[in-house]
This record gives sequence, structure tokens and C-alpha cells, in this order.
Amino acid sequence: MLARMGIPDALERGRRSFESRSWEKAYAFLREAAAIGPIEPQDLDRLATAAYLTGRDEESTELWAQAHHEYLSRGLAQQAVRSAFWLALSLLLKGDAAPAGGWFARAARLLESEAEECAEHGYLMIPKAIQLIFAGSPADALPMFDEATRIAQQCGDGDLATLSRHGHGQALVAMGETASGVAMLDEAMVAVVSGETSPIVTGIVYCAVIDTCHDMFDLRRAGQWTDALTRWCESQPDLVPYRGQCLVHRAELLQLHGAWQESMEETQRARLRLSDPPGQAAIGEALYHLGELHRLRGSFDEAERAYRDASERGRLPQPGLALLRLAQGRTDAAAAAIRAAIDSESLVSRRSRLLPAAAEILVAAGDPKAARAAADDLTEAASAGGTPLLRALADHADAAVRLAEGDARGALIASRRALTTWLQIEAPYEAARCRMLIAGASRALGDEDAAAMETDAARTSFEALGAAPDLAGLGAAAPAASPSGLTDRELQVLREVAAGKTNRGIAEDLVISEKTVARHVSNIFTKLGLSSRAAATAYAYENDLVQR
Repeated sequence: MLARMGIPDALERGRRSFESRSWEKAYAFLREAAAIGPIEPQDLDRLATAAYLTGRDEESTELWAQAHHEYLSRGLAQQAVRSAFWLALSLLLKGDAAPAGGWFARAARLLESEAEECAEHGYLMIPKAIQLIFAGSPADALPMFDEATRIAQQCGDGDLATLSRHGHGQALVAMGETASGVAMLDEAMVAVVSGETSPIVTGIVYCAVIDTCHDMFDLRRAGQWTDALTRWCESQPDLVPYRGQCLVHRAELLQLHGAWQESMEETQRARLRLSDPPGQAAIGEALYHLGELHRLRGSFDEAERAYRDASERGRLPQPGLALLRLAQGRTDAAAAAIRAAIDSESLVSRRSRLLPAAAEILVAAGDPKAARAAADDLTEAASAGGTPLLRALADHADAAVRLAEGDARGALIASRRALTTWLQIEAPYEAARCRMLIAGASRALGDEDAAAMETDAARTSFEALGAAPDLAGLGAAAPAASPSGLTDRELQVLREVAAGKTNRGIAEDLVISEKTVARHVSNIFTKLGLSSRAAATAYAYENDLVQR
């Protein structure tokens, strides 16, 4: 049927379909026109875009290259650069950095012969500036975004203006200037939501802003923009890119609010959608989130596989993998992994996402000094205009470290403050874990009734969620038929301390690491309200704990 229309009719229908964002029809009509005979490079650009938006990535690359060469053959260097830019950007989004760099370089060389400044000069600044952000130099990216914005205003290019404002906002957030950065991101989103940008720019900015909101722990904005992105995708049923990202972001919010089964279902759908066509970068995020859900449920083998699959697809597996090692009892490996992750992350916003796990793991590893540094960094980030989620994480980490330091009263204050926020933002799992901190602090202060009530409340939540490792930990952390509230392992360590053994000697006797011994000793001091090994020895003999 299409073949009988001829090129003019097919082109006209393809262009109309393109304008109405009926991507499959646009692709079919324009593809048919191109099959009948040569079409203009502008229509090749449209066909490439339709191919990209319907998931035909390899074909879109070929079509943009074809459009690029057609423009060059007609002496239209600026248009050729624009086609090269979209081609390179599509490759970059797939993770094909080397060929993308080659096309960006070709485009830059072509512009050298252009006497007048044009919008394409601004477009080529965007990837360079973004690269500076991820290289840990966001301040150096700001002048480039400012210059791109100036060019966009001079040339009246809405796509370039939006990309520039969005990049400027990302750079400010990466520098820790959250309020200013968010204002720039919101300004970019006004253009996106108003329909002032092309489909590819719209999808890119939606997803990047949502990612940045997650980096900032801004759940409200992340939820709002995820809903908006979902509506935008649903208005274009043929759209393939960005739908997977919608599902991943929705799954993350469902997990936070305790709907773990629904989150798992959304994540599995996202993984399937992001697997076809292959090479979509966001699949790494879906696999990482799958690992998180398996870890929380105690399916450690599945979590391990998911984290490794995510890593193979370019998503760093931390802090999830380090927390998995902690749950497996491999505390030293967990501590090494989280330290390496923090040392290698220079962006303030992304480093903050590692700090809650760092505080938890380093407390468990018996390194309260390093745990305190992580908790303090998190508190500083929260103080600089942090969101409720970030403040709750900071209070939670501070409470855990205070408890390890023996400051039970300070731990109780911080943990109760964190619990209030967890309940306000409806995060049942985090609230249950916070109740365990309150229980530990209450027990250290001699308030066994409060400790028992908080523990029971936490147990109820863990059971409802299916948090198997936390339930198992509850059993291990319960008082071992001892009025002291010490666990069986802590009683073993106390007997060794009372016998005059050093941490190294205790580690050799019990076949555990010295750091683990130090953690147990710290817990003993906290629970018994003591400050020295001599006092612990005296307490053990006075209360007949050694004979036990």
C-alpha cells in the first residue's frame, strides 16, 4: 500500500506523523519514501529521530550519518554538524564513548571553518562541560554552560537553552550548591513540560533531572518529575527510550514506601524493556535496584548476580555490594569496598549517597573514628539545605555512631529525631531500623521497657516487609538470657577480656578479625555503661557473667 503512494505522498504523511509524534507511522512513511528514491537530508534527520525514538538505535546511527554526508555534499556545514551531534549523543547515551568522541571531534573540525557564531558552537560545548562534571571539575563546567546559554539566546535555540540550563543546574548540585542548582533545573523543566523542546531533549532532561533529584535525596521532586515523565511517555505509545527509566524510578519510590513486591515487579518490567533494544545504559540502574531488593529480602546469591550484572553494564555496584558483604558477615571486605568507593567519588552529591552505608559499615568494622567522619560529612550535607530524606539519613548515621561511641543519650535523641522523619515520609523499613537504634540506646540507659517495645515494633515491620536478614539480626541481637543484655558472642568476648586477653588474642581464640573484636568490645562498653577493660572485668565478676 505504501509503495503505491509515491515519494511526495509518503513524505507528506511521514512529516505529519512526525509533527503529531506518531513515531511508528513517521518511521514507516519516511522509510518507504527513502526506499522509493532519494529524500532531502532534513527528512533523513526526521527518519533518524523516528528510528531512535522507536528503538531502532543502529538504524538511527546510520541515518544520521547519511544525513550528515548529504548536508556536507550540499555545502551545509552547520546542518551537517547538527546531524553529527545527535548521532554522537545517541552513541554516548548507549555508552559507546569512543565512536561518540570521534563524531564530536569531526563536528568541531567542521565548525572551525565557520566564520560566524552559530547554535552548533553551543551544542558542542554541552558534552565537554558534562564530561568536566563527571571528571570532578563541575566549577570548570560553569563558564561553558554560561557561554552555551548566551549562544542559545542569541540564536533563539530552545533545545540548546534547555540543555545549557540543565547542565548548569547539574554542575551547581555537584558542587554542593543545591538550592541554586535546583532553581536552574526547575527552570529547564519549565521548558520541557511546556513542550518547548524536541522529543530527544525532552527525554534526556526528564531522566537526568530525576537522576539528580535522587542524588539530592529529593523524593518530592523525583516523584513529581517521574509522574510527569510517565504521562509524557504514555502520550506517545510508540516511544521506546525513557519508558524503562520511568519504571526504574517508580520502583525506587515503591521500595522506599515499603511496597517491595510491587517494586520488584516494576524493576523486572524495567529490565525487560531496557533489554530490547540492547545497549540501553539505564539497564544498569535496573539491575542495581534488583540487587537491592534481593539483598533486603535475604536472597544474597541473586543480589550478588544482579550487582555484578549492573557493574558489567557500567553501573557502579556500591554501596549495595558493600552492604551485601556486611550482611554476609564479611565486614572487612565491606569496609574496604566502601572506603574505596568514597575515595574514588569526587562529586559531592554522589559521595553523599555512599555516606550512610559508610557510617553503618565502619561502625560494624570497629572503626568509630572513620564512621564519625562519614556521619559528620552527611550531617554537613544535610545542613546545607538538605531534604527531609537526607536529614533523616544524617540523624540515623549520627545515632548509630554515637551508640558505638558510648553516647547512648545522644544516640537516643538523634535516633528519635530520625524516626520522626522516617514516619513522615512513609519509609517503614528505615523506620524499623531506626527503632532498633532507639532500642539499643534505651537498653544502654537502663530502659528495658522502651527497648522491648521498640524491638517489637521493628520486628512487626520487618515481618510485614519480608526483611529476612533484619529478622535474623533481631534474633542475634536479643539478650541471650542474660540480665546484662549482651549477646552470646559479646559474652564470649567479655569472658576473654576478663581473662586479660588483648583484642589480638581474642581474635585468635574466637577466629574472628581484630576489628570485629573491637566492635564487640565497644558494644559491651555501650550496653554496660562502662569505659575501660578493667571496669568490664570487674562487672563480669561482680555479676557472675564469667561463670556463665
